[in-house]
Amino acid sequence: MSANFLVVTTRTTERKSAEVRREEILEAAMKEFAYGGLHGTSTEKIAARAGISQPYLFRLFGTKKDLFIASSTRCFGRVLAAFQEAAAGKTGYEAKKAMGQAYDKLLADREMLLGQMQMYAACSDPEIRDATRAGFAELFRFVERATGLSTEEIRDFFAIGMLMNVAAAMDLPQICSGDDSWARELRSA
Repeated sequence: MSANFLVVTTRTTERKSAEVRREEILEAAMKEFAYGGLHGTSTEKIAARAGISQPYLFRLFGTKKDLFIASSTRCFGRVLAAFQEAAAGKTGYEAKKAMGQAYDKLLADREMLLGQMQMYAACSDPEIRDATRAGFAELFRFVERATGLSTEEIRDFFAIGMLMNVAAAMDLPQICSGDDSWARELRSA
């Protein structure tokens, strides 16, 4: 004799807090904005990547520009955290070198690199420009405090950082092994 039983399972899904969802949306936005920028990225695509509805995205961030600014702020935060970790317990040129090496490692994250480039490209918008200036100023002031170096030396540090951005965007590290001597020379500068 066999008995047939109907097994009913209920699936419960844990509701995520608004703060957890904000974090997920910011991660999705950083990835999408990296490739499409402010104007070329749809909030539909960000919402889909984050696994939420578009109206919920707007409930948490208000506007696409607010989300872009939050994404940009997060990008600056990642650079600052890398600088802080690298410079811990160091000063002067030792701190500067450690931060430069940390930044070089960050550039391996292509989406973060492109996100930075998109952020600078969107600076024609006054609110984005203000947020970008504030983030850059925070980095500058940290490097100034951490190293104790002159303004000129810190300016040069950031100039090299921008050159590193451009080199990484063009994949110069990838072509340095070929016949492109100009790329090797630029990369080793």
